[in-house]
Amino acid sequence: MASSDDKPVPTPASASGGGAPPGQPTTVASKVLDMGVAAMQSLQPVKQVKQHACTFALYAHDPKRQLETHHYVSRLNQDFLQCAVYNSDAADARLIGVEYIVSRKVFDTLPAEEQRLWHSHAHEIRAGLWASPRVPGMLEKPELDNLAATLGKFWCTWQVDRGDRLPLGAPALMVSPQADPAATVRPGLVRKRDDRYGFSTEELRAGRGDVEAPAEEHPGQADYWLRHRKGFAVDVVPHEMKRHAPFP
Repeated sequence: MASSDDKPVPTPASASGGGAPPGQPTTVASKVLDMGVAAMQSLQPVKQVKQHACTFALYAHDPKRQLETHHYVSRLNQDFLQCAVYNSDAADARLIGVEYIVSRKVFDTLPAEEQRLWHSHAHEIRAGLWASPRVPGMLEKPELDNLAATLGKFWCTWQVDRGDRLPLGAPALMVSPQADPAATVRPGLVRKRDDRYGFSTEELRAGRGDVEAPAEEHPGQADYWLRHRKGFAVDVVPHEMKRHAPFP
């Protein structure tokens, strides 16, 4: 099943239902348990999330399929960020994937085959598509300068745009918008986002003329799909189980 490319066979998990996952309402007992556990456990990895950014992502194998995405970012160090990606910022948002973001210094250490899975952020930042809702531009500016030179690898595990009510099939590789007709975000999608937050992507773009652009916008093998017009789709196929681990 090439499930990052084909729609799965219809199941109750892909039936109509407003996009809500199948299941019964949360019970009072479960809510009490959640409150009690939250008071006793540290939840340290979750508490490291310090930023919320809203942007857009394209499927690497079909860039006309596009999503508004919400990235909740934690910084492990100055060269590495990790993001839990949701389809909205609502309380019932779906966790649809994960993105890793690295500096150019780290990206340059990756082999060429690995670099093909990564995308650049320069255009996304300078075009005003990457935005931090409710954060003043003056506070956001230094981070935008840093992000413009970074590279990301984003796997989508829940294809909500095709109506999946559960995360079905294999993950799909996602890429960033680019200054190319094949990689342009639909205006209606951008307008819907802008109306919700009360800002203008056009104004964000105009105000980012001084964001530092990287010397090489598509370094190494980054944005491979854009250069070669060949995306990547994940196939799920039977495979002989290994008797011995290939590494310790």
